[in-house]
Amino acid sequence: MVKKELDIAYFISFCIEQYKVHISANGNEVMDLFDKYRVTEYLSDNFEILHTQSRQWLLEEIDDFIQQKKEEIV
Repeated sequence: MVKKELDIAYFISFCIEQYKVHISANGNEVMDLFDKYRVTEYLSDNFEILHTQSRQWLLEEIDDFIQQKKEEIV
């Protein structure tokens, strides 16, 4: 179980780093965004499926997830 938790942590870290570049933000801005819209939980909960996808697909998935959460708030 510990290995899976490490794999998830590395995956989330990878997503944060890639998303930072994707939206031209710094790490704190991405973390604030991920916290606000619960992206980290989504990535962790769906690790088994998401970690097999391409970088570009993941970035689009995160964009879509955040947009969906924004629409739910309105």
